[in-house]
Amino acid sequence: MNNMERCMDSNRPPPLDRGTLHRVLVADDDASTRQFLSGALVSLGFEVTLAVDGADALRLARTQRFDALLLDCRMPHGGALEILRDLHDSIDAASAGVPAFATSAEITPLLRGDLDAAGFVGAIEKPCRLAALGHALDAVLGVDRRVVVLDDAEGLVATGDAHTMAALRTLLQAELHDLRSELHALAHDPASLVERMHRLRSACGFCGAARLGAQAKAMQGHVVEARQAAPAVVERFRRELEATIEALARP
Repeated sequence: MNNMERCMDSNRPPPLDRGTLHRVLVADDDASTRQFLSGALVSLGFEVTLAVDGADALRLARTQRFDALLLDCRMPHGGALEILRDLHDSIDAASAGVPAFATSAEITPLLRGDLDAAGFVGAIEKPCRLAALGHALDAVLGVDRRVVVLDDAEGLVATGDAHTMAALRTLLQAELHDLRSELHALAHDPASLVERMHRLRSACGFCGAARLGAQAKAMQGHVVEARQAAPAVVERFRRELEATIEALARP
């Protein structure tokens, strides 16, 4: 188990229900960046709390339970690395162990390595695209629970009739069993994982496997941006994979 996995296992919060409004702490000393990130996250359906520097972010994270943290790497009174280190050392901090993303105007390979070792689930380079921000959070927190596991109406529209949809779902079920056994290896091969998620999204679309398709899209976007698959991202995808396999097995 590497440092990131140990940090994610330590004080791991209970699984989150995407049907509730997720709370995100955004910490950045630049006012325009705070405004952009806040507006972007609210438009994506998140509840946002803002911090203006490291001390403010640490105070809020210690006393309030957030579902995710977005922490700028360089702020007065402590940047992302210092804040997360303090939270990991504080067993009674309300947001200890929650997924944390680092943000920076420039993320060098050296900085990315330090962030990985510290336990960050992703690094977001500013300015970032709205879609990239959404993919990063959905990849870890899960897609909206209002998206159903199997959407028969969507599958019928894509395939044209129930017989064809049933046949394609049988093929998808076999594909997902194969993917279950391949996922660990794919998690260590970002290029192959991105291509695999692309193919899976197509298959899910034909079968009405809406939630898994959405989670695959989030995983794909995360890996493209981060150039790797964080353990928390792979685990979240695995949950949706198992839920879809179970749904497909029902009569």
